[in-house]
Amino acid sequence: MDGDFIEALRAIEKEKDIPLEVLIETVESALVTAYKKNFATVGDVKVRVQSSKAGFKVFCEKMVVEEVTNSHAEIEINGARDIDPDVTVGDFIELEVTPEDFGRIAAQTAKQVVMQRIREAERDQIFDEYSEKVGEVVTGIVQRREQRNVFVNVGKIEALLPASEQVPTEPYRFNDRIKVYILEVRRTPKGPQVIISRTHPSLIRRLFELEVPEIHDGIVTLKSVAREAGSRSKIAVSSSEEKVDPVGACVGHRGSRVQAVVNELYDEKIDIVRWHEEPARFIAESLSPAKVLSVEVNDETKSAFVIVPDNQLSLAIGKAGQNVRLAARLTGWRIDIRSEAQLAREALTLPAEEAAEAPAEETPAEQPEQAAAVTEETAEKTDAAGEAPEEAEPSVETNETA
Repeated sequence: MDGDFIEALRAIEKEKDIPLEVLIETVESALVTAYKKNFATVGDVKVRVQSSKAGFKVFCEKMVVEEVTNSHAEIEINGARDIDPDVTVGDFIELEVTPEDFGRIAAQTAKQVVMQRIREAERDQIFDEYSEKVGEVVTGIVQRREQRNVFVNVGKIEALLPASEQVPTEPYRFNDRIKVYILEVRRTPKGPQVIISRTHPSLIRRLFELEVPEIHDGIVTLKSVAREAGSRSKIAVSSSEEKVDPVGACVGHRGSRVQAVVNELYDEKIDIVRWHEEPARFIAESLSPAKVLSVEVNDETKSAFVIVPDNQLSLAIGKAGQNVRLAARLTGWRIDIRSEAQLAREALTLPAEEAAEAPAEETPAEQPEQAAAVTEETAEKTDAAGEAPEEAEPSVETNETA
């Protein structure tokens, strides 16, 4: 082992971005263990890596005493003064104890230790790199399936796409190029593990940030996102400049921007609505593409009572209550819907004083004529009762819906 070893360590320092001092300290520590193990030595042993042709040298620290009782840890005063004339009893002195065949042992040990340290450094580097990317979107290539899990190559590592984060309608074929949301980075005995997602609502947010320059520049802001992965999503947007239409910026020329996001999500429908500070207006917008006649809000219960035209009731509710369910998630309000005809029938059926006192949520959702009183919890019952038949909904709506 000669000075070329130092040059090899310097090359590793540049290639793997591991400080030379760290490599040398690691090698020296391992060589101390190897020396004690192979030569059955006890005491304070030190190993120094020399930058000259001398290679490795082993030094043992011993205490200077009048009479030696432990030759491994002590040295007689006269012998110590042959090395250093100024030493006195009680001082410590370093003696070189490098064995003849230590070069071979050192070479084997150093190789093993350096390779192990490189692997650990690479793992730490990958962990740190991807920990900084948590919450971002990266492009990956589908590599393989193992049972229900999918592994996606995202650069330096194969990320795990678990079944719980997969969209059931997406194929995930080998070599498919997809964008994924980095959900979490874990330390495992086999190295760092990156967990990714295709169902997270923030995936929509990040994709629009990539496609819409106004969002990246901070002119347009995504206020909230509601998503049912693989089926439909709603986003609420606002603009800090009056001249910039937030919905138009997200839709793009002839729908080019929103269509790019839709294509990435395998034709998942996306509704883009304007965000309003006033809850009633925001709730009315969130039920798009349905038209709303009036909205009454109750700030204490965080609920809203919405009236829609008769021909807009099924559209406002959506298939299996999906539209009103997403609107409730988008706004954070509990939404109760009535049509004009239902409101008129309730007014005729109930006495005037009872109609004024009876809250909307006490109306039995099982009665067919009142089944449109929809909340997020009762939406599916409403559809089953026959009040909300499925309607064809295009990918890009003309009334600010994509």
